[in-house]
Amino acid sequence: MMQRIRKRVSNQLVNLSGWKTDQKIVVIESDDWGSVRMPSVAAYESLLGQGIPVNKSPYCRYDNLCSADDVRLLFDVLQQHRDGQGNHPIITANVVVANPDFEKIKASGFNHFFYETIDATFRRNFAHDNPMDLWQQGIEKKLFLPQFHGREHINVAFWLDKLRKEDPVFTQAFEQGCSGISIDVYNKYPKSVQASFDYDHPTELDFMKESLTDGLAIFERLFGYKSKSFIPNNYTWPSQLDATLSANGVSIMQGMKYQLLPKPAGETNRCMTRRQNGQITSGLLQTVRNVQFEPSLLPEAQKPKVVKDTLDQIGAAFFWKKPAVITTHRINFCGSLHTENRDRNLKLLHQLLSEITKRWPDVVFTDTVSLAQTINNTR
Repeated sequence: MMQRIRKRVSNQLVNLSGWKTDQKIVVIESDDWGSVRMPSVAAYESLLGQGIPVNKSPYCRYDNLCSADDVRLLFDVLQQHRDGQGNHPIITANVVVANPDFEKIKASGFNHFFYETIDATFRRNFAHDNPMDLWQQGIEKKLFLPQFHGREHINVAFWLDKLRKEDPVFTQAFEQGCSGISIDVYNKYPKSVQASFDYDHPTELDFMKESLTDGLAIFERLFGYKSKSFIPNNYTWPSQLDATLSANGVSIMQGMKYQLLPKPAGETNRCMTRRQNGQITSGLLQTVRNVQFEPSLLPEAQKPKVVKDTLDQIGAAFFWKKPAVITTHRINFCGSLHTENRDRNLKLLHQLLSEITKRWPDVVFTDTVSLAQTINNTR
């Protein structure tokens, strides 16, 4: 009972401040597209067999590149639904544009970071049916809008340091082509290897600036346009990098209601800053995710309730005249490691979208960039 009360209160509190609208806007934001998390079932089983409890992490169990079949099935669901203006739901797909080049990194003695861009990653993994071709089709059909999520989904300085010191877990994972060993699997250190923009020392900021500038240039080469929005990996971000985003054409910062700040070495607590829709910070317009649809991340007992819980959060957003900005990570639509996870979640997504259009026939499906334009036009 108390847990339900806390959830209801939380659904309301996230919507109290910020930009308001009479429109019932739904935006779907999805992170991690392009990144390799667990490269294969064989890698997962090898790590588990070596005593690394990768089974504790949903990301290690389920998350990897989405195949062409995964993307087709997702698009099929989206195309079954329209708002009153004829718009399909659209995924704002936040893309990591590069993955580590393990061979070159090892050859450097773990002293330097090398990467391959995701077009090379996809060609290597999908010789005959490249999902990136479908991404382009999704862009043209307004089902899929790539935006920038970082060059790599790795805290490079932290990762290379642990590899040079021959940390047994990170070393074994490296040998399997895996970098994403999260804290729920291995909690020896107070920092996530996935949080690209966390740091121990401010001297690491120079590398992060270079990574952002380079990554945004890669994004433009891959997609033919500049990314107007950005969301940092693991929601961790130093404000010192705001100017780098602006200088490279980014004007919108996606994220949760709190932004996590880096936790320098020696600090015992991590600080956060409060965010709200429509807030301008260092020239960046803030959009806030106030709805969650993350069935892959839930315990089994909670999965059947995910559609109801998501609808409750959307209802709370609309009650307070806020757009419903849904967070749903790529993991929910990936079937390369477990097809049953993908298939179940797509059924849940279909149920969710059906209920949205039934309950709110005047709903407006749009993307993050268009939402920001609406906010700017109605100030």
